[in-house]
Amino acid sequence: MADPRAKVRTRHFLEAKQRGIRITGLTSYDTNTAAIFDEAGIDFLLVGDSAGNTVLGYDTTVPVTTEELLPLARAVASSVRRAFVVADLPFGSYEIGAEQALGTAIRFMKETGAHAVKLEGGRRSAAQIARVVEAGIPVMAHIGFTPQSEHRLGGHRVQGRGAGADELLADALAVEDAGAFAVVLEMVPSEAARRVTEALTIPTIGVGAGPHVDGQLMVWTDFAGLSGGRVPRFVKQYADLRGVLGRAVADFRADVESGGYPGPEHEYPE
Repeated sequence: MADPRAKVRTRHFLEAKQRGIRITGLTSYDTNTAAIFDEAGIDFLLVGDSAGNTVLGYDTTVPVTTEELLPLARAVASSVRRAFVVADLPFGSYEIGAEQALGTAIRFMKETGAHAVKLEGGRRSAAQIARVVEAGIPVMAHIGFTPQSEHRLGGHRVQGRGAGADELLADALAVEDAGAFAVVLEMVPSEAARRVTEALTIPTIGVGAGPHVDGQLMVWTDFAGLSGGRVPRFVKQYADLRGVLGRAVADFRADVESGGYPGPEHEYPE
């Protein structure tokens, strides 16, 4: 996407789309994963409100607050050298209007060191995006299935089918016109995603949107097999960290119970 030694900037997203280079993104919520993903060359890290599910134990992202996300974003931003860090604006922190969105975005930029913010919604959020961008803060948009609206959408349901494809395109054009530098397309048919990708000059980032987009984003605990439970259809698991950790914990417990740990090599001499 860019010189592997240089920090990723918003202009690199546009350059990647123009050159046909696929953009890579993962969520991150802590210093250790941020450093690992950064060293592996991931282009951008999203401090997502998915932390509500993966870190905080909520059933949905709706309860997540700004105060809960700020320290997570600070940890991630302080742990990378190259990756572009995007912080989610949680539900309730931008819906009231453009000035509320700007105030929240300013907090994330000043208090965490993040490089951009992300907010959900197409046409309904265009004014908020425009105001934040006008103030000099990059915005990644998010349309299609928007998790903060899952109660209105009737659960985790694919968006953009049939006539909904026209609505999806209208939302995409609206966020591009508002100044977003990229847009996430979540849980939409691949042909609808292709149509949007071909119509926009800004890159599209897919989350369950098929192969015809400019980049891919995954929740890291899903792709690494840590989450447990039902795995979304679009997720490819690249590791079984849940199994690895489970076996390690079982071995630790057995060693402690048997007296095998700690051994002489773990003791401090007199």
